[in-house]
Amino acid sequence: MNKAELIDAVAEATALSKTQVDDVLKAVLATITSELSKGNKITLVGFGTFERRNRKGRIGVNPQNPTQKIKIPPKKAPAFSPGSELKEAVQTGKAPVLAKKKIAAKKAAVSQNKAKSAKKAKAKK
Repeated sequence: MNKAELIDAVAEATALSKTQVDDVLKAVLATITSELSKGNKITLVGFGTFERRNRKGRIGVNPQNPTQKIKIPPKKAPAFSPGSELKEAVQTGKAPVLAKKKIAAKKAAVSQNKAKSAKKAKAKK
């Protein structure tokens, strides 16, 4: 699944427009990136934890010339640790029931609001 397909799926599940979902997704990713660059940890309970980890410097081998050693400097790298609900969903192949119920309830509420708005608009005519 790519970003466009993710936006389509979330828009369909939440009854929001694709542009709204795209804006929200961009904001979420920008916030996660910003917080990680500051060294902060982001924990989404049940889903997982994003954090910045320090990698030690080490000596590597040049794959084109195996006799040549390369010094690899230390660096900071993003890391993700999956949460228990995500692990279970991947293991069983089923999304968490609570998430499905919340999305279905939101979708139903939006549909009802659209129906009410349509009725009001029709009554005004």
